[in-house]
Amino acid sequence: MNSPSADLRNWFDQGGEAYARFRPEYPAELAAYLASRAPDRALAVDVGCGSGQLTRQLAEHFDAVVGVDPSAEQIAHSAPQAKVSYLCAPAEDLPLRSHSASLVTAAQAAHWFDLPRFYAQVRRIAGPNAVLALISYGVLRLEGALGERFEPFYWKEIGPYWPAERALVDSGYATLDFPFAEFSGPDIAIRLEWNLDEFLGYVSTWSAVRSAREAGREDLLQRFAVDIAERWGDPAARHPVSWPINMRIGRV
Repeated sequence: MNSPSADLRNWFDQGGEAYARFRPEYPAELAAYLASRAPDRALAVDVGCGSGQLTRQLAEHFDAVVGVDPSAEQIAHSAPQAKVSYLCAPAEDLPLRSHSASLVTAAQAAHWFDLPRFYAQVRRIAGPNAVLALISYGVLRLEGALGERFEPFYWKEIGPYWPAERALVDSGYATLDFPFAEFSGPDIAIRLEWNLDEFLGYVSTWSAVRSAREAGREDLLQRFAVDIAERWGDPAARHPVSWPINMRIGRV
């Protein structure tokens, strides 16, 4: 591809629907593992659930699942599913019964929380031997020439537009205070094969992309879109993408 198409020019002009469409799904083994560590299968609470990527998968293993998110727009883009309900509320004020949750998760969200207040809520809603899991996935990995172009875009070009909290995600939450009886989880990764539209759709959901646009740096975004498209080849071709999953997990 030698020149940008209209689709490429508009790849970053997307909203909450794009988040629901392009955010990667977690592998089924993640929800299965989390359920295996919970004391029972009564209730899982997914805090900062977004449009419900992990919330829906937990429903395969629990009698009831509640997704909680402060964004009504995100919840509006969640897909209805049996045993799943959604509440619009902040992580620091969970509208749930005390001592009711067997599992509390926060996937790609804990870096936005006021952690002491969130942890106080977790202790309140947790049942006996309940499990808390803070889950994040690391930086996307591409192979070959695609990875060689993506790496400088992520770390150097778009890097200054990430909020400071992003560094917590990149570290796998390693530096977060986690005052619970912690144990190690298994090695799990998200592995997909995406075409160009899916890849750019995912990048469009980044908060750094929104910040770059607000700063008038559409040129930076457009240059990357054109460069990656040239290396992609046929836009319909599917290339492997992956993210390592990181967890801080423990008993409350």
